Amino acid sequence: MQAHALPPDTPFASGHARFDSPAADALQAWQQAFARRGAACAADVGGEFAVALDLPGGASYLAVDRFAVHSLCYAVRDGRLHYASRADELARLLGIKELNTQAIFDYLFHHCIPSPRTIYAGIHRLPAAHYALFENGQLTVAPYWTPRFEEQAQPSFDALRDEFRSILRASVRDRLDADGRTACFLSGGTDSSTVAGLLRETTGKAPPSYSIGFEAEGYDEMEYARIAAKAFGADHHEYYVTPADLVAAIPSVAAHYDQPFGNSSAVPAFYCARKAHGDGYTRMLAGDGGDELFGGNTRYAKERVFHVYSQIPAPLRAGLLNPLFMNPVTGSIPLLKKGTSYIAQARVPMPDRMQSYNLLDRLGIDDILTPGFLATVDTQAPRQHQRATWAAGPRDASLVNQMLAFDWRYTLAENDLSPRLDLRGEVGKDVG
Repeated sequence: MQAHALPPDTPFASGHARFDSPAADALQAWQQAFARRGAACAADVGGEFAVALDLPGGASYLAVDRFAVHSLCYAVRDGRLHYASRADELARLLGIKELNTQAIFDYLFHHCIPSPRTIYAGIHRLPAAHYALFENGQLTVAPYWTPRFEEQAQPSFDALRDEFRSILRASVRDRLDADGRTACFLSGGTDSSTVAGLLRETTGKAPPSYSIGFEAEGYDEMEYARIAAKAFGADHHEYYVTPADLVAAIPSVAAHYDQPFGNSSAVPAFYCARKAHGDGYTRMLAGDGGDELFGGNTRYAKERVFHVYSQIPAPLRAGLLNPLFMNPVTGSIPLLKKGTSYIAQARVPMPDRMQSYNLLDRLGIDDILTPGFLATVDTQAPRQHQRATWAAGPRDASLVNQMLAFDWRYTLAENDLSPRLDLRGEVGKDVG
């Protein structure tokens, strides 16, 4: 999401777009790119960006980068496309006060509001890697790029390792602040530690690192951060978030977003970034998204275990395993309970299985929400949206790559990268 609101309905080019033939002015570079390639021009542009162009004949063109790091919201009113970087700014411009009840339910289901919906009725957010073209009174919204998950039959580990390291080094180098005021978040995990090490390697100096700790057993990872900081000779800074800090920060952090957002890391990230900002740093690098790009989360391994069940011949499943385990008698035998639980979960198709522990389902929708509210929403809409995303993914790929493609749409673009980066406005810095 864009941190600093730009004037609605005003052409702009924000972010750090990379062009093959860069112009002196970013907006001019986008206009030249559109003249060459039309609506598909964003596919040739790298980096993180949002762009809004006014075209001849009253037409307009909008586009956001492949993760929607920068946000663009839009609405069609009276035959005209209106747009802004934030949903609340556009709502004020158009005088929209009505909330989208379906978006409220989506938030309770996802802990965020997946695009294209926003919290405001009639206002939409452009999804990651999408463009919007408005001409002759017609609006077209479509993807300009789709991630490909190509699996090599006999990959060379050495070649892939060297390519991966080269990409990581280039990524860190490209995101360094020109004035040398770049620091990094450091949790002590694999991803953030890698970034800290590459920051040291790229600059040749002690990387300024910032870590957040918690005075709660099982939640504090500061010791791991200290190990990484020592290994890379970092100029290390620590801050322990207290309950009082959370109470003090939640109102301002929540108000800074343009719609509800429930990622629990928002407040710790805010304090970490604010401390770095106070020390004079204007850009922070982090390892966010590493798990979803490279399959590092335990849920990938867990789903692989469940996937084994689907590989068993259907007659064997139906004629032996299901009758043996899926009956009241078996379910009461301690030694067989785990088998019953495994099959019960394995029989749930993807991607529904990943919502097995969804809080709304476990608490009971009817026990949480009023009948009047439920009458205004489609409680199956979030699942239908996810099923459509899963179906549109790489069908011939392995399960882990299907999950990575799915997480690209939800976890990365909607939950991890864009909202976290939005904190840059609250602390006056660019979080890379």
